[in-house]
Amino acid sequence: MTAVKRQIASTAAEIAVLNPYDGSLVEIVSASGPNDIDALLARTRHGAALSRALPRHRRAAILEKAARLVEEQCEAFARTIVSEAGKTIVQARKETLRCINTLKLSAEEAKRNAGEIVPFDAFAGSETRQGWFTREPLGVIAAITPYNDPLNLVAHKLGPAIAGGNSILLKPSELAPLSALKLVETLVAAGLPETIVTVAIGGADLGHAIVSARDIRMVSFTGGFVTGEAIARSAGLKKLAMDLGGNAPVIVMADCDIAKAATGCISGAYWAAGQNCIGVQRILVQADCYERFRQTFVAGTAKLLAGDPSREETDVGPMISPTAAERAETAVEQAIGAGARLLCGHQRDGALYSPTVLEGVGRQSRLWREEIFAPVVMLERFETLADAIFMANEPDYSLHAGMFTSNLANALEAAAGIEAGGVMINDSSDYRFDAMPFGGFKHGSMGREGVRFAYEDMTQPKVVCINRA
Repeated sequence: MTAVKRQIASTAAEIAVLNPYDGSLVEIVSASGPNDIDALLARTRHGAALSRALPRHRRAAILEKAARLVEEQCEAFARTIVSEAGKTIVQARKETLRCINTLKLSAEEAKRNAGEIVPFDAFAGSETRQGWFTREPLGVIAAITPYNDPLNLVAHKLGPAIAGGNSILLKPSELAPLSALKLVETLVAAGLPETIVTVAIGGADLGHAIVSARDIRMVSFTGGFVTGEAIARSAGLKKLAMDLGGNAPVIVMADCDIAKAATGCISGAYWAAGQNCIGVQRILVQADCYERFRQTFVAGTAKLLAGDPSREETDVGPMISPTAAERAETAVEQAIGAGARLLCGHQRDGALYSPTVLEGVGRQSRLWREEIFAPVVMLERFETLADAIFMANEPDYSLHAGMFTSNLANALEAAAGIEAGGVMINDSSDYRFDAMPFGGFKHGSMGREGVRFAYEDMTQPKVVCINRA
């Protein structure tokens, strides 16, 4: 990765990437700062010209070859994810497979979504006109990605942007930048001109310089609300697409398969140690089956093995840092102090925080209304489906929700009534397919991911109209 890792930097500043599990040094990368922004933008402008000139078949071929190369290096990519982000090896392999799929979907999009015919003669007086619109690149796109899916979320920015003929200034999380660097290296090996993707690793001051730069035509950001609001204040006149997190509810109806619901919720809650924007956080259980579900869910949670993410048998790895685990521990302590009952977990060892289940959490509390981004789940009973939908919608932002039921009418009522970007029926909120539109509802909802939808956000229509009269 030597060529990719030599970042544009005006100083000798470096960032140490640490293994979240044991704190060991994984690698040292060069850091960029706000003083580097002119050089970074000059490189991306050059890349934009090259990318725009690449014919669609070349964009597709590069993305297809990159997908093959990632597949050939699947285990190496997975081990990189484990070492820098703490994901278990089983989960990291699945993330790598999703990255391959994202690149393949992007290759397909490059070839098929070029525009369409405009029926000018549908309007009286335009009978002698005919034409079309094309989808043209925006130019330079800033992509800012988090640590929790350090490979596939990067692919979700780069793949559609390349398919659309853009260049990208990529700022991966400084906590977990190595998967991003490895993916960029792979794209270059697949034939992508080097300046089409420029990587800059650094802190908030670098991020501010990037998003406020006039040359940036769009900012695609995945991360927290505080950072998202700061970007919106700084960005000026440019497109913004943001995935700002969630607080996912799952409704469990008494008519469902309780064992299936509990298994689905356990997987959805503790994937990536709960550091998952669509992870299960609030489980709303109908009163008639509450005790049975609680017993099954808590017993299953207690069996999960938390520990070394590199071991095949590990179910839950560490959080990204001891500080993150301490925040989760403190939030749970505060909830217990306010009257919540601890059913399972709440043990911390460094960055490891055991899968935790609470009930009786106050519905006005921060834990109920805000994203915890940790392996913490709350159980709450309800009587009617209307009550459950009301509770599901209480937070002022959302991404996904889930529901378990055997009744089609219940499923359709929940799908219509829940305010979320996706409602997964007989799945936990955690399900996501990389081709579907993905994004939030209510506060902070801006744009959609999912390859086709991101591609359309990252391109702009150009109309050509010919008057043959």
